[in-house]
Amino acid sequence: MNILFIGDVFGEVGRNLLKKYLAKIKDTYEIDFTIVNGENTTHGKGINQRHYYELLDLGIDCVTMGNHTFDQSDIVNWMDEESCLIRPANLSRRANGVGTNVFNINGYKIQVTNILGRVFYGGIINHPIEVMEDIIKASDADIHIVDFHGDATAEKISFGYEFDGQVSAVLGTHTHVQTADERILDHGSAYISDVGMCGPFNQCIGMDKQNVVLKMKDGLPHKFEPGKEPGILCGVVIRFTIDSQVKSIERINLSPLNNYEI
Repeated sequence: MNILFIGDVFGEVGRNLLKKYLAKIKDTYEIDFTIVNGENTTHGKGINQRHYYELLDLGIDCVTMGNHTFDQSDIVNWMDEESCLIRPANLSRRANGVGTNVFNINGYKIQVTNILGRVFYGGIINHPIEVMEDIIKASDADIHIVDFHGDATAEKISFGYEFDGQVSAVLGTHTHVQTADERILDHGSAYISDVGMCGPFNQCIGMDKQNVVLKMKDGLPHKFEPGKEPGILCGVVIRFTIDSQVKSIERINLSPLNNYEI
């Protein structure tokens, strides 16, 4: 079993990169199941229904979210019907959608869970460890992939160690900058602090750099717009043994720096 996870898809540039490279990546790595973080898919803020279906039409099996889940306000009108869309499990229990789900693929039960970190969000969400403990108690999945969407590297690493051996992988998202710390932890879980993003390359984590830098200089409000091409596509491939143990985790990083070579 080979699982592909692609980091935060950002706007039109990110969607176009998937259209151009996803099929080749899946073929090259013999991918059985594909997950993307989609919380920036629509203009860098949330995801609308049209873009959600666009992702599924490309052959994506599951879309996870994050702190921008409800930025496209109409999502509450359709997300309850979409079993492939996973929002953070530790939001209010009144929130629309589901925070974890199981997919039956080639005889394996693959569970995908989305968790939002608390650093910089504080009491507005439920405790990620307590929520994850309850999810694990109810799980009978063969493979369990966790998208931990958060700002702080230390929080992600701590979460990874806490659930090492209890889930198959803890994959960090949200910062849009791929880290080089992919590994298999002591008790067998795959881990990376941040998968990176699929979006504009020469910009400030997706947004056009001009106004971001200007705001940094003068401290005044400036309108942020998604950056333009060229883009960067970041992800990881996790390979499993026949008995669902992690065999390897490998980073993917396609950009102008390597001429998008796989």
